[in-house]
Amino acid sequence: MTGNPGTPDFTFSDTVAGRVTGFDAASREATLATADGQAVTMSLDGGPAAELLHNLGEPYQDASGHIDDLLTPGRFLLAYGVFYPKGGGLRFEAKRLIFVGRDTDDYRFEESGWWIRQIREIAAFYRRAQFGDGPVDFTAYRTEIRLGGDKTASHVQETDTISRLVYGMASAFLLTGEDEYLEVAERGTEYLRAHMRFVDTDENVVYWYHGLKVDGDTETKLFTSEFSDDYDALPAYEQIYALAGPVQTYRVTGDPRIKADADATLRLFDRFYLDPEHGGYFSHIDPILLDPGHDSLGPNQSRKNWNSVGDHAPAYLINLYLATGEKSYADMLEYTFDTIVERFPDPEHSPFVQERFHRDWSHDTTHGWQQNRAVVGHNLKIAWNLMRMHSLRPKARYLELATGIGETMPAVGSDRRRGGWYDVVERLKADGEDVFRFAWHDRKAWWQQEQAILAYLILHGVTGRAEFRTEARDAQSFYNAFFLDHDEGAVYFNTLANGLPYLLGVERLKGSHSMSMYHAAELCYLAAVYNNLLIDGRAMDFWFKPDPAVLPDRLLRVAPDLLPAGSVRVESVEIDGEPHTDFDAEALTVRLPETSGRVKVKVRLAPGSPTEVTG
Repeated sequence: MTGNPGTPDFTFSDTVAGRVTGFDAASREATLATADGQAVTMSLDGGPAAELLHNLGEPYQDASGHIDDLLTPGRFLLAYGVFYPKGGGLRFEAKRLIFVGRDTDDYRFEESGWWIRQIREIAAFYRRAQFGDGPVDFTAYRTEIRLGGDKTASHVQETDTISRLVYGMASAFLLTGEDEYLEVAERGTEYLRAHMRFVDTDENVVYWYHGLKVDGDTETKLFTSEFSDDYDALPAYEQIYALAGPVQTYRVTGDPRIKADADATLRLFDRFYLDPEHGGYFSHIDPILLDPGHDSLGPNQSRKNWNSVGDHAPAYLINLYLATGEKSYADMLEYTFDTIVERFPDPEHSPFVQERFHRDWSHDTTHGWQQNRAVVGHNLKIAWNLMRMHSLRPKARYLELATGIGETMPAVGSDRRRGGWYDVVERLKADGEDVFRFAWHDRKAWWQQEQAILAYLILHGVTGRAEFRTEARDAQSFYNAFFLDHDEGAVYFNTLANGLPYLLGVERLKGSHSMSMYHAAELCYLAAVYNNLLIDGRAMDFWFKPDPAVLPDRLLRVAPDLLPAGSVRVESVEIDGEPHTDFDAEALTVRLPETSGRVKVKVRLAPGSPTEVTG
C-alpha cells in the first residue's frame, strides 16, 4: 500500500451506479453522484462500450456512438470499469456503460409493457425447460433446472417448487391472456392435488407432502421435509408455499376445489401451528403427533419465525382475499400483521427486525445459520406487505413501521455505490465498526431485489414521497441491468456485488429448492400493477377464465392487489371478445352471464381517484 493508507496500490474492476452531475467532452471525464452522496470521476479514455437497457426478448441496443449525447446532468447510469492507483488516490476508467433510458428522466422499466413482456419471456423459458415443445405432463417435472434450462439427474419433485411454477404461470396468464400458461398452471394444480395433497378426514384438514421421488414408474411420497434446516419435520413455510400457485390459479378460474383445499390447509394452521397462548404460528410441527413442542424437532422445537408468521400474506392469503372478499381472510391478515408490528421490531438494538423467536417471543439468536443475523429482503418484505395491508385496514402503526423500514434500510442493506441490495448481514455491528458485516458474502440474490423494488414502488405509490421513488428506480435499474439472462433466458439467482452473475453450485441453477419462477413472476406482476396503475396513471388489461356457474352469484372479483380505496376502477370488460357492461367499476367486480362452461374475461382497469390513506 502506498500514499493514502486506505487507497490500494493495485488495479481492480468494479461497478459504479449514480447520476451524472457533469461531463467535460474535452477531458473525456464525467462525474457521477452515487446514492451515498459521493462524487466519482469517470474517465472515458478507455473507449467504453455503451448500451441502452434492454428487456428479455429484445436485442442488444448499442449506444456507444451516443455517449456524449447521453451524459446529461441528472441521468442515472451504471458504469463498469477499472480503478487504477494514481497519486495516492484512484482513477476510474469506464469500460461498459448501461443507460437505463433514452432521455434524462426516462427509465425503460417504467414503460407500460416492460414487465408484461418480461413475464412472457420468463414463462416461455420455464415452459420449455420443463416440458419442451410437447404436452404439459408434470410427471416430467424436475425441481433442478440448469442455467440453460436442461434438467439435472435429480428426480425429486418438490411440492413448493411446482407450486411456485404454477404461481408464475397463473400470473403470466393474468397479464398476457395466453392460454398455454394457464394450461400449465391448471395442470400443475391438478398434479399437486393428485400427488402431493393428503386429506386427513379425521382432523378435517389438508396438508401437503414435501415432494415426490420418482424412480421409473415408482413414486415415493416424501412426507417430511428433506431440506437440511427442516429435516424430518413439517415446516410451516412448506405448507404455506404449497398454496401459492393453486390460489393464484384460483384468482383466474374460481375453481371451488382450490378454495376447499386452501380452507382445509388454513384449518391445519389454526389447529396445529397456531399458538393460542402467546400468539403467532409455530415454524415446525412433529410429523407423527403434529405437535410443535415435541422433542423430535430438536432446534425447531417450539420456535416461531418470519416465514411461519409473515409469509402467509404474500404467498397466498392476500390473493385468497382478493379472489373472495371474505372477512375471515382479512381477519387473519390483520392478526398476522398486528403480530409482526408488535413482535418483530427491535429498535433498541438494531435497525433490522428480529426474525426468530421462542414460544414466549423471547429472541432466538443462536438458531442454525441465522444466529443473530438479518435477511435484508425480509425487512423489505415486511414494509411492502404492511403497505398492502394498510390499504385494506388502515392503521397508523402499519404505516409507521413500513415507512420507518423504508427510511432506514437503504443505509444498512443496500449497496450505495454499485446499486442493488445485499443478502444476509449481522444484526449488530462489531465493536468499533461502522457497518454491519456480511454473514458470508456480499452477493446479491434475485429475490431480495424483488422485495426492494416492490417495497419502494408501493411506498412511493401510496405516500407520494419522492425519495421512495428514487430507491425504486435505482433497484429496478440494477435488477434489469444485471439479473436478466439474455443468453439463456429467465433471471440469474445471484450476482456478485458488482452485478456480474455468480454461476457456481446451486446458484448456477434456474430451478432448485429455492428457485422456480415465483419471485421473478411476482415481481413482474406487481411491478406492472404499481408502475402503471398506482404511479403513472395508465390502464392495464387482465385476463380471467372462470366458469360462471361455480362463482357465488356469478361474481368475478378483479382487484389486482390490495391498493388504496378508489385508486383503481374497472374501465371496460370483454367476455369471449364481446363487450360486457354488467360490472361495478368501483367495487372491482364483474357479474358474469348465465352460461354453460368457461368464459374468457378481459378486464381493463384504470386509475381512479383514491381516498387518502392514513392511520
